[in-house]
Amino acid sequence: MKNNEQELIIPISSINSDAVLPTRAHSSDAGHDLYSTEECKLKPLERKLVKTGVKIAIPEGFYGRVAPRSGLALKKGIDVMAGVIDSSYRGEIGVVLINLSSEEIVLEAKSKIAQLIIETCYGAAWHVCDNLDDTERSSGGFGSTDNQLPPDISTARPVNLGHSLGNPHH
Repeated sequence: MKNNEQELIIPISSINSDAVLPTRAHSSDAGHDLYSTEECKLKPLERKLVKTGVKIAIPEGFYGRVAPRSGLALKKGIDVMAGVIDSSYRGEIGVVLINLSSEEIVLEAKSKIAQLIIETCYGAAWHVCDNLDDTERSSGGFGSTDNQLPPDISTARPVNLGHSLGNPHH
């Protein structure tokens, strides 16, 4: 951790002897790798719930997002299909994997299968109204910006980094 930040303490328990606790390869990694407890075979386009053997207690105001591992996605075509762990959930973490490749994929027991990212979340109080404020996008949905030209970046523009998150003097 940097800048005197405190780490979030999350209680965890393993529910079988084959469980591997989540790990990070580097202290600056956003995701904690999740591991399978059993071998998993996935045929092309097959999806499966893969058990991790761990349970966690995420504090209220946070949730766990189960995300794909970039290496599995690129090298083997494995993706994660679902990925929200609510703070009130206390069961075993399962990961829904899908094989998007054209070959059967075998993941050995104790393989890294996904990553868990702990994120802040907010509740919402819905305010019913007759009309919403209009925006430049308005109701343009899927594909509505496909034919727009990208911004011109050929001219340098001054940028004030005084209040950026990456500024060490912030």
